[in-house]
Amino acid sequence: MENYMIFIILMAVYLIGLISIGVYFSKKQKSVTDFWLAGRKVSSIAVGFSAASSWMTAGGILAVIGLYMLLGMGSVWGFVAPNVLALLLIALLVGKIKHLPAITQPELLEQRYSSSIRAPVAIIIAIVMILFAVADIIGFSLVLSIFFGLDPVYAAAIVAIAISLYVTLGGFSAVIWTDMLQFILLATFSIAIALVVMNATMTGTDSVPGIGTSDLFASVPSSWWDAFNFGLPAGDPAIFGLLAAIVFLIAIIPGWVTEQDPWQRVWAAKDEKSARTGMILGSFCIFLIFGVVCTVIAVGLNYLYPEISASMATIGMGAMAQAEPALLVFISDTLTPLGIGLAGVGLAAAAMSSADTFATSGASCLSRDIYQRYIKPDATMKEMMAINRISVLIIIAAATVLSFYIQGIIEAIHIATFIASASYFFPLMGGLYWKRATKEGALAGLIVGAIAQISFTLIDYSSTPLLAIGSLSAISPLLANHGVIIGMLLSGISFFGVSLATQPSDTIHLAPFFADEAEKLAKEEFVIEESDPQYKKLIGSLEREVTGDRAIFKLNLEASATVNWDKFVGELKTIHPSWVTPTGVNSVYRLTKGDMLACVSLSRGETEKEIWFASEPMAQDLENHGKEFFSAFKQVSQALENIGILLTLPTPEEA
Repeated sequence: MENYMIFIILMAVYLIGLISIGVYFSKKQKSVTDFWLAGRKVSSIAVGFSAASSWMTAGGILAVIGLYMLLGMGSVWGFVAPNVLALLLIALLVGKIKHLPAITQPELLEQRYSSSIRAPVAIIIAIVMILFAVADIIGFSLVLSIFFGLDPVYAAAIVAIAISLYVTLGGFSAVIWTDMLQFILLATFSIAIALVVMNATMTGTDSVPGIGTSDLFASVPSSWWDAFNFGLPAGDPAIFGLLAAIVFLIAIIPGWVTEQDPWQRVWAAKDEKSARTGMILGSFCIFLIFGVVCTVIAVGLNYLYPEISASMATIGMGAMAQAEPALLVFISDTLTPLGIGLAGVGLAAAAMSSADTFATSGASCLSRDIYQRYIKPDATMKEMMAINRISVLIIIAAATVLSFYIQGIIEAIHIATFIASASYFFPLMGGLYWKRATKEGALAGLIVGAIAQISFTLIDYSSTPLLAIGSLSAISPLLANHGVIIGMLLSGISFFGVSLATQPSDTIHLAPFFADEAEKLAKEEFVIEESDPQYKKLIGSLEREVTGDRAIFKLNLEASATVNWDKFVGELKTIHPSWVTPTGVNSVYRLTKGDMLACVSLSRGETEKEIWFASEPMAQDLENHGKEFFSAFKQVSQALENIGILLTLPTPEEA
């Protein structure tokens, strides 16, 4: 009881801190970009710590240590190496990703192909994020169960309530800054526990004598350190190990490279350099904790609990049920009540730093890509925040239910990754780099890959024990890892084959992704006199800020009456054809140049009277862009006047 009360007090203090961060950033939400992408002002350090934190789950730490204990360094290919390599690959893709005019991947795919693909992708991403969150719920459930004897539902309740409060208050800014705090706590916890474990090995226990650090690492068999030793009984271990590593990388990395949450961090970075440096930093942080600190902990625990590694010989990967909670058992048996409470908060930070990412990514698909796109396109920001809070709870609730059926932490992560790899890898990456990709090809690749992979997983999971050699892999090595290689192959064949057999995409769908196509749509159509009193008034009201290589322009105005958004947008597009809605009426762009981020856009504000103007031109265009903003304002004012509503600029005092 003493342990539990200390944990509750520490957890309450920690949650108050997280919620305070959310409240602070809630006062800074003046555009859609502010809420969903932290205003595109995130530094390289924040990107790096947040990216690392979001991929270092509580369950992931326990699983990595457990795999090291059972398989040694050969286990790195199933989780650790793909984590490190995926962020490095995203760093290479930053130049392409950073300047895409989207807030979510489903929105991006609608811009590239058509509205028909947005909902299916949103649903698949939501499923993948739920499965990733399962690993956090399982991991945190183990913490609460072993430390305090609590039921798993408490883990979901703590995570859901905390995340739904601080994320929906402060948006993505809250996610970034709480992730930074959570990474610091997680790194401190991990290093401290590694030191405690090493100290325990030196002092020994009732059943195990003490041993010096150098002797401890020397006592580990050489096969444990072999990164290509998978324990395969036949053939040359190096060859089979190398092939197994390649299969794991092919199966996992595509899903993680195309995962939505690191892309959101790239979009949120203040410039391309910050995004790239941040991803490299995040990769290093993951290597430091998973690759170094967890290795030290695993070596120590293997010495203290030799029966766990020995169980591998008799019950195979079923031994993971003993290995995953080994660290928690050690903490519970070794630390003081205060130490256990601090460890509980540290692991809670790890769970929430990942779960908030998965919940916000999944919730954005439900709220922005489903609700706002198809159910209520004219939803205000206030309504969207409420829907987003509900969506976060839906993601966590679904993850909680699935956590009772998927018992293995790594298994939950792998299932999610394999579905991502086999479903939207080719439609997403192909759409960015291959002009000939079509909406029909993207849908075919998405649907065929998703159905194949989900079917393979259900067949494997229903017919074999947890983490045992699946029935599919017994048929052929190509069907290992729930048949993900075949799932990806079927998706790729469908994507490329159907794309080549159908009509090419039109220019408006290609323009945001290919510069030569964008030039075909670029046009300037405004002449502004700088002496115009209204122009001077707008310049005085306009918020302008340079962040990296781009400037951010914002103008939030209130109309004289409630705006019928559909009617207004229809009128605006009729009288000024330069205004387009490539992803639905919730996002309206004035397409006067090839760079869509630099084009003036409109969205609903906090109320049904508010209209939010925004654009992100290159920093060198800062001086001239005010004229384009004024031209956009005049066109919007004209469209509103045509439907009986006035839109005026505030006086300098009001601004």
